[in-house]
Amino acid sequence: MVGVFRRSLSFPNKALNRPSKPPISHHIRSISLPCRSHPLISQLRDEITELKTWSWNLGNRTSAWLCDGLGRLKDVHDSLHDLLQLPQTRELLSHKREWVEKILEDFLRFVDVYGIFQSSFLALKEEQLAARVALRRKDDSRIAVYLKSRRKMTKEIAKLVSMIRRVGTYSFSGSAFVSIADTELTGLIIDVVEVTVLVSVALFKGISTSFGSRKSSWMGMTLSKKAKKVIAEESIKEFQQIGEANMWGLRKKEDDELRMVLNRMQELERCIADVESSSDKTFRSLIKTRVSLLNSLTQ
Repeated sequence: MVGVFRRSLSFPNKALNRPSKPPISHHIRSISLPCRSHPLISQLRDEITELKTWSWNLGNRTSAWLCDGLGRLKDVHDSLHDLLQLPQTRELLSHKREWVEKILEDFLRFVDVYGIFQSSFLALKEEQLAARVALRRKDDSRIAVYLKSRRKMTKEIAKLVSMIRRVGTYSFSGSAFVSIADTELTGLIIDVVEVTVLVSVALFKGISTSFGSRKSSWMGMTLSKKAKKVIAEESIKEFQQIGEANMWGLRKKEDDELRMVLNRMQELERCIADVESSSDKTFRSLIKTRVSLLNSLTQ
């Protein structure tokens, strides 16, 4: 009897010693990120950091560098997409509807500008092939058509820079902002938006600056040292090598000079194909991420 009595006393004592916090902690985790050590979170943070480091390269801006940035951006959005599939993530975002709707507007703009870019680049790709044929035939009239279409495309892409820089320019009331800023997840998504703007500006401005960089000298205007420095820092090497001056007076060019221009045109076509492929993959990942964000509001 004594043994039974002792066990009856020891049971409630153990119950009293049990911590009461785990149920509360479990409740908190149900409306926040899984945990700070979750592989998807650390992976996304690392990818964002690497992409910011990528953008600091001012000395060797080539098409390969540009494709590398687009590939890294795709990886960022793929990781965010995976993070958005977690039930805890969707639960948290469902309580921040106003903020998510603003982010959806940002992603819609991303999708729009990349769609415009893809269309312009496809047209450029076709024009490049026709221009190469014109170069072989020394057809100045056809080259004039090519240069005109290239100028038009350059202006269209330059406009995308201002469109993309307007992303994220929204405001909230004080209380709404506090509720947004209090979670790790929203900070990560804001970082993703920022690096998407960063890479997109490098893409659109790099190409538009490269194709337009020699226009002033061709027209007899003198560029300032500051302007030349900006062009050198923002231009993409392979796109800058084919200026308008190289394309005029084909009938007067020597065979060696013409052969050099043709080789550069072929190299440029390969670069255009690479950038088109990389930007298309990024474009598709942007669509996928936006769909995931939209699903968090309709679950």
